Amino acid sequence: MSRHQHHHQHQEQHPDGASEGWWDARYRESDRIWSGRANEVLVREASGLTPGRALDLGCGEGADAVWLARQGWRVTGTDISGVALARAAGHAAEAGLGDRVDWQRHDLAESFPEGEFDLVSACFLHSYGDFPRERILRTAASAVAPGGILLVAGHAGGPSWDPDAHADVRFPTPDEVLADLELPEGAWEVLLSAEHEQALTAPDGRPGSRKDNALKLRRVA
Repeated sequence: MSRHQHHHQHQEQHPDGASEGWWDARYRESDRIWSGRANEVLVREASGLTPGRALDLGCGEGADAVWLARQGWRVTGTDISGVALARAAGHAAEAGLGDRVDWQRHDLAESFPEGEFDLVSACFLHSYGDFPRERILRTAASAVAPGGILLVAGHAGGPSWDPDAHADVRFPTPDEVLADLELPEGAWEVLLSAEHEQALTAPDGRPGSRKDNALKLRRVA
């Protein structure tokens, strides 16, 4: 699956199986794969929150985690790739924020960071194959502290220049994500459930777009 310039938060599986080694090799292909900018949906939805403890799932090269640290959050950033995490730690150190981010390697299908968090962010956590996204997101919800926020952002389909791309990947709607979370009745408040269009540049350089969506929930109990 392609990841566009502003989408650096996926933790995907290649059709042949994306192990830690596969992703390490992918990151070694270039000094920087993603844009270095925080995801717009995270910036928009987290800017008004009181900083506390944050968890960034599939943190890649660390742009979201570094942005959160710059806003005053203490961040745990996790990714399957040790190469990506080392690069992310370097970016945090360059920004003078190295002491505000705890980088942890996890294959989220197998393990998950410990503790409770005031913000758990899962931006563009899509997969091929058997990557158990729904189960991972349920674990993410259980890691949100009372009063805390769960933010899940995802694609709503293929890009404008190839709308049938990744036809074998499920791109759930916000309502479907909410249903998949299987949350206890009355324990969560829906703050945002919406689809939006993201401007992109097509591979041939022409303007393009892709529909994304976001679900933002507050744990009230």
